[in-house]
Amino acid sequence: MLLDTASLYFRAYFGVPDSVRAPDGTPVNAVRGLLDFIARLVQDHRPDDLVACMDADWRPHWRVELIPTYKAHRVAAETPAGVPDEEETPDTLSPQVPVIEEVLDALGIARVGVSPYEADDVIGTLAGRATGPVDIVTGDRDLYQLVDDAREVRVLYPLKGVGTLQVTDEAWLRQKYGVDGAGYVDLALLRGDPSDGLPGVPGIGEKTAAKLLDAFGDLAGIMAAVDDPAARLTPSQRRRLDEARDYVAVAPKVVRVAGDVPLPGFDPALPREPRDPEALEALAARWGLGGSLQRLLLTLQASRC
Repeated sequence: MLLDTASLYFRAYFGVPDSVRAPDGTPVNAVRGLLDFIARLVQDHRPDDLVACMDADWRPHWRVELIPTYKAHRVAAETPAGVPDEEETPDTLSPQVPVIEEVLDALGIARVGVSPYEADDVIGTLAGRATGPVDIVTGDRDLYQLVDDAREVRVLYPLKGVGTLQVTDEAWLRQKYGVDGAGYVDLALLRGDPSDGLPGVPGIGEKTAAKLLDAFGDLAGIMAAVDDPAARLTPSQRRRLDEARDYVAVAPKVVRVAGDVPLPGFDPALPREPRDPEALEALAARWGLGGSLQRLLLTLQASRC
């Protein structure tokens, strides 16, 4: 099981009241919410391995060089070259992220982030290397591109917390979008995604993109049709795609998750007991993790059965 950790702690932050606080009054709603999420996921799905994938760089420069608007609207402050830009996040969420990292480490839950890559890239690399079934837990539809029935890779998309998950496999993708996992990259870049600052091809929305992919197979086939006078494209579609050649040439590298991230050594096995009980006890007392941490510890212990 691969966790898109930032996606989940953002959901926890907005889903758990900020009245959930540490003894010193610091909000810990994202911390406790994430622990509850992990407990529920382990209880319901009983993974052998669990990896919390992290954004070591939420806006990699190599993606920005190709498409300067990539996540530009989420930049709170630009930083010197080689240092990730500061992302705009709620004031009371940012201080909770280091706490989340410390708690995961004390628990012994593998936490992996590699600069200059996003969590999506770590997930893509791990999913590609896996020799058994993979569940990717994320609220980010970009990761639909990794769905692969033959390799038993699916996405669990939270609809309401993690107790109600949309199980995304190729059948669901074909019914919803008319594409399989591999085709989702082409659909996404044609359609664009304002939340990631991807402009898409003007005038080519989701339905039109799906129809073009159905007619011409993939992005290369669509662009070949632009150059074929006999191809069944409307004049408007032909013009818009022709004008978007520069974007179409670079967008696949931006939209497609990397599958070759140089990962550090780590143990993905689901811990049955804390790696550092003393550190965990101190964190629990300082941040008032209470029932959320206890539920997760009991769930991890029960997973031994």
